[in-house]
Amino acid sequence: MAKKNTIYFCKECGYETSGWMGKCPGCGSFNALVEAPKEDTASNKTSSQNGAPAYKAASFNWTKSSGTVRLKDAGKEEYVRFKTGIDALDNLFGGGITNGSVTLVGGEPGIGKSTVLLQLADSYKDDGDVLYVSGEESPAQIGMRAERLGITNDRIIICAQTSFELIAEEMQRIKPSLCIIDSIQTLYSESISGTPGSVSQAREVTAGLIRIAKSNNMPIILVGHVTKEGSIAGPKTIEHMVDTVLYFEGDNTGSYRMLRSVKNRFGKSSEIAFFEMTQSGLVPVDNSSALLVMGRPLQAPGSALTSTMEGAKALTIEIQALASNTCYGTPQRMTSGPDRSRVTMLLAIAEQTFKLGLATKDCFINVIGGLRITDPSCDLAIIAAVVSSSRGIPLKENTLILGEVGLTGELRPVSQLSARILEANRVGITRVVLPGSTRSAIEKDATLATKAEYFFVDNISEATDVLFS
Repeated sequence: MAKKNTIYFCKECGYETSGWMGKCPGCGSFNALVEAPKEDTASNKTSSQNGAPAYKAASFNWTKSSGTVRLKDAGKEEYVRFKTGIDALDNLFGGGITNGSVTLVGGEPGIGKSTVLLQLADSYKDDGDVLYVSGEESPAQIGMRAERLGITNDRIIICAQTSFELIAEEMQRIKPSLCIIDSIQTLYSESISGTPGSVSQAREVTAGLIRIAKSNNMPIILVGHVTKEGSIAGPKTIEHMVDTVLYFEGDNTGSYRMLRSVKNRFGKSSEIAFFEMTQSGLVPVDNSSALLVMGRPLQAPGSALTSTMEGAKALTIEIQALASNTCYGTPQRMTSGPDRSRVTMLLAIAEQTFKLGLATKDCFINVIGGLRITDPSCDLAIIAAVVSSSRGIPLKENTLILGEVGLTGELRPVSQLSARILEANRVGITRVVLPGSTRSAIEKDATLATKAEYFFVDNISEATDVLFS
């Protein structure tokens, strides 16, 4: 009996090896190597010569560039962008969908991926047809959703297929101006062994779609399922292969959705757009800061206002903290929004400075709205909320708290002050607590000087004196 010819590759970074290992040498992930049958080289060559659409990442050049050139001789490539018809989505894409680009949209089930893409297909500004490939729903089901959303565009063509070869033939025949694949985990190629959604199928089918997009200047949008950890199911290399990655964030049981640009080769990453789920679909929210601080409690201990930058946009957010006596041997540290490791560090700084007795208290930190934040300028607000909850004393009303905190309790400067303060002023904030090192920047800007009352502090002790006085 012939020996089975197999390879193993890492589903996180794509590292390949001939034998299984517990730890990936490429990225260091444990138990990430999975088995994938190695395709027969001869059959691949025959398939390629016969013109079968089984495009392989290892056999084709995506960039259509041969040879090497010096940087000064590289020249420029003029990209054509098409408007989506939804301004919030245009900002995420960097001004519109780029011709020949491949976008991956991820999110939890029921959060609105299919809904927003069907709306995009309806409002897409190019004159050509839009091919909507669905491997999960029948044309009748998609028609029912379109009727509920009020979509009657005749340019939308529904293809309910899961075979990559058949879909590739339809794409070559129709030559749509935009193709939407819902979802990549339902597609399979007959030349690849494995069930639909497996690591090998997802990787090779994605490579084939990218080859079609680059060869025909056809923009393609892929829908990706997510795992329980919140990442795209399948190999991590899918996110590296595509041009743009968009993630839905927030609670899918609420009426508001957040769509974040995690990666964008044709624009800025970390941009964010807010939508409201209504009976007629997802509607963009203009004043996102008002949405995040709307309904906040007044004169309630543990509530603090701060500002975070999402791309080029400033968002005014509310951070809540709860410090209560622990019922366990080891006090709990739970976060929803901020990084847990950084919050642990800030709690240690607060305990060292104020002696709050946090060693016997559970601490819970939450960013209202389900937003994830990494901006260090929110450090002071987190500490202020913890101190407020521990002491049972509310902070000053309508006060924006900004400042990065060092290990000794000192406050570091804050970037993009103008955008943060002007956005906070739109939601009625009249006082701002800032690091003392930003005083000169405020005094030089005549516009900011009249927008609010400013308090400049140099460390967290001075900040609490101002906030609780």
